[in-house]
Amino acid sequence: MFSMLVHGLQSIFPRQSRCMNAALFHFSAVCKAEDVVSVQKAKISKAMKAYLERAKEHESCMETARLEYQLGKRHLANMIGADVENFTQQDIDQAVQYLFPSGLYDPAARPTMKPPEEFIPKTKGAEFDETGRPFHTLFYTGRPNFFQLLFDIVENINKLNALEDATRLKGKSLESAGKALDTTGSEWLPKELLEKKIVETISDIEYENFVSAMNRLVSHPLSERVKGFLIEYRKPLISKLENDTIPTPLHDTDGRQYVTIYECLRKTARADVTVKFPGSGKIEVNGQDLRSVGNVQQREQVLFPLLFTNMNGRVDISANVSGGGPSSQAGAVRWGIAMALRSFVDAEQIARMRVAGLLTRDYRRRERKKPGQAGARRKYTWKKR
Repeated sequence: MFSMLVHGLQSIFPRQSRCMNAALFHFSAVCKAEDVVSVQKAKISKAMKAYLERAKEHESCMETARLEYQLGKRHLANMIGADVENFTQQDIDQAVQYLFPSGLYDPAARPTMKPPEEFIPKTKGAEFDETGRPFHTLFYTGRPNFFQLLFDIVENINKLNALEDATRLKGKSLESAGKALDTTGSEWLPKELLEKKIVETISDIEYENFVSAMNRLVSHPLSERVKGFLIEYRKPLISKLENDTIPTPLHDTDGRQYVTIYECLRKTARADVTVKFPGSGKIEVNGQDLRSVGNVQQREQVLFPLLFTNMNGRVDISANVSGGGPSSQAGAVRWGIAMALRSFVDAEQIARMRVAGLLTRDYRRRERKKPGQAGARRKYTWKKR
């Protein structure tokens, strides 16, 4: 229709025919472009359509989670009486711990409030174009990210080997080009974390191949050159826990060394224990001599750390304990004595105490009674008639 109109106007206005030809060409080009776009849309593969639908659903879920997180953050800040705009994640963690105290031992079971990016698993991006052709050259391996990681490891090894050869040919020492990376205090990412990082699942054999290749790379004399790549796949070790920090002894008015351990826990019992060195072996619990407290078994529990470390009769102990029963109180005092004795024995003795379980806190609790049962595990007697 448009072309017929242009031809009619050309017959009436011949001088303006050049401009009209240009308009006709532009119109035809636009039509061809629209045809190309429509053809491209029609050529979108089923896999691409499925991916676009999944990506749209995931982004909708993430957006809803982000809005809920921001709303919860505002409510939490108002409950605490803090400024919403300056309410950081650290403030959120402290507020949750204050408002919802939990005595659960496993941190994963405690109430938390984190951004959705931290707990919603990542999804893979598009691995192919609209026509279904894969972007990655290793797509048909089934795990392109993992095999690309192995390829990068080999590439780094080859680069370091080439650098080593060039340095030796120049007659220089390897120390001038670099040194081996010190990986003390860290370990390779475990299989679960590696799978999250590459957003792919791998087998145990493939994970062993990854660790073997990484060990070969880190053992290279110039591995510090690729420190950034290696650190990306290492996880720091928890070398010292809070309980492993040995307190420094203080001195009382008599010049004797002493150490006080607070928050000695066992079930619902709470104790604080003070150990003084040197001493005569005097042990007091709540101001009473140990010989008049509890029964034989509970007194043996208190004395066990002293007998194990050969410190019986060489220190004085004063303990204050409350809550719980006699058994839990004896366990709390025993743990406090063992933790305090670390300041007066050598490292070898501390290692023996750790192996014996004296430095391990007992987090066991009494199991609750279940409804419909006689106790936590005990059932009522079943009668057929």
